[in-house]
Amino acid sequence: MRICGVGDNVVDRYPQRGLMYPGGNALNVAVHAARRGADAGYLGVTGTDGAGAHIRAVLAAEGVRTDRARTAEGPNAYATVHLDADGNRTFGDCDATVSVFAPDAADLTWLAGFDLLHTGDCSRLEPHLPALAAVCPVSFDFSDRPWSYAVPLLPYVHAAVFSRPDAGDEEAAALAERVREAGPKLAVVTRGARGALVSYEGTVHHQRVVPVTATDTLGAGDSFIAALLVALGEGRAPADAAAAAARYAADVCTSPGAFGHPLALPGSPAPR
Repeated sequence: MRICGVGDNVVDRYPQRGLMYPGGNALNVAVHAARRGADAGYLGVTGTDGAGAHIRAVLAAEGVRTDRARTAEGPNAYATVHLDADGNRTFGDCDATVSVFAPDAADLTWLAGFDLLHTGDCSRLEPHLPALAAVCPVSFDFSDRPWSYAVPLLPYVHAAVFSRPDAGDEEAAALAERVREAGPKLAVVTRGARGALVSYEGTVHHQRVVPVTATDTLGAGDSFIAALLVALGEGRAPADAAAAAARYAADVCTSPGAFGHPLALPGSPAPR
């Protein structure tokens, strides 16, 4: 399967650790898809500072294609992450800096060579979704955005992901059905410790989480969706694909950052 992450990248800054890690929804999905065996690409903008150089080096190390990725003068986008004793994270100061861009004709031609592209609400590509969908099926992470945000975008989306950690089974199923009626073939409702609901071409599956002692839950949802998209793209049944994705996401939670590759955070005490 050929899949491309399009849009956001950041360095996730961990002041408590004195470290930062590459991340961002579109970037995370690209890297995790590559780790799951996909022919993966990334299209986005990195900065000219050390953080941006680190992300470019990591993409090369992970085997993610970056033919159309660019570098813009300025600091790389970042997000500040705080962890509690159980590995759960909250976000502090964030700045998109140079990461926001508009895909051009050459980008669209390149993206036409993929089976699926993934982006989301953090990438600020909403105005370009019709053009993107015209050349490649789109997976879109709506996160916790309200239905009013999703409605105008769903007709251009093949796979829609929503985060609803407090939703019960009936509420999640109703949301997935509503999403499917709006156009997407795949609707995913992630619910944290409650697991995920996957609705794919008429089949509905409730996937439980795989118990694990978490080090860091950052990137768990992105790793789940990447593994799910790759497994479905390989022709696996929804239940089998979701179970494999849950196992993979659980394993990701046992390592720091969204997918590792730490770098010392400038101005912080020595990493611990």
